[in-house]
Amino acid sequence: MNKVENSVICNSNTHGPPYGHLHIYYLQGKVQFPTGCLGENFIGNWEEDGFSFLFFSKSSDKIVQKFIEKQGGLTLLDQYQMPYDQWQGGRLSCLQINPFLIVPPWESEAITLENRDMTKILLDPGVVFGNGLHATTRDCVEALGWLCSAKTVNSALDLGCGTGILALAACKLGCKTCLALDFNLLACQTAIQNVRLNGLGNNILVAQARAENFVDLNAELLMANIHYDIMKKIVQVKGFFRKRWFILSGLLRSQAEDIAQQLKRPGVTILKKWERDGIWHTFLGEIH
Repeated sequence: MNKVENSVICNSNTHGPPYGHLHIYYLQGKVQFPTGCLGENFIGNWEEDGFSFLFFSKSSDKIVQKFIEKQGGLTLLDQYQMPYDQWQGGRLSCLQINPFLIVPPWESEAITLENRDMTKILLDPGVVFGNGLHATTRDCVEALGWLCSAKTVNSALDLGCGTGILALAACKLGCKTCLALDFNLLACQTAIQNVRLNGLGNNILVAQARAENFVDLNAELLMANIHYDIMKKIVQVKGFFRKRWFILSGLLRSQAEDIAQQLKRPGVTILKKWERDGIWHTFLGEIH
């Protein structure tokens, strides 16, 4: 499949991203107190390994301090302020990833498709990973396009779904059902919103869950763009080898070598590999 070039006209000056700046409060401890009291500028809470990141669209020092005092067990370690584009790793605009056009919803009315073969995905990443700019996301989307151009994929499992971009791409390419899982609640909330934006509520179910606990679920395609520590567990589950295809990414070179060794089993074929800048690696494979 050839990449479509120069096929998009996007007047990005008519709209803008949902946030100008982000104000991020880095806390030690897990947030238990209801976050509804954090005010209208509160965006969401990202929890990871006993730490919490509270995101606001405006400075909220007093609100956060009061919140910490009420809950207890939380310590403010640091706070940051940065432009929204900086947090996302670049300015979000119309982005071509073969065979898709990834479109922020605030620019959806400013697009002209000169090539009608392109498939549009509306994607609002909020503050969650998976905006299409990262090499691993791009390679996973391209792997999906490559697979679905040759095979019919009816069901998929997206482990560590983030914004839901891979689940959306799979269903836009004809997959009838997809279960998208992420352990982070903010990621699930973001993915649900993107499913709604694309009108795929009848095709995609988003749920909060640990990826490694649901590998055994029936699905033809397993997709995982996820931390290496979780990836190692995924490829050791028997249910992984009952899938027909897999797309694995988020792997550095040494990690990719280890996963490739674990995939050296009878009936497992690596159909295609992607390598970006000698750093990130992605596998598309088939299991017979």
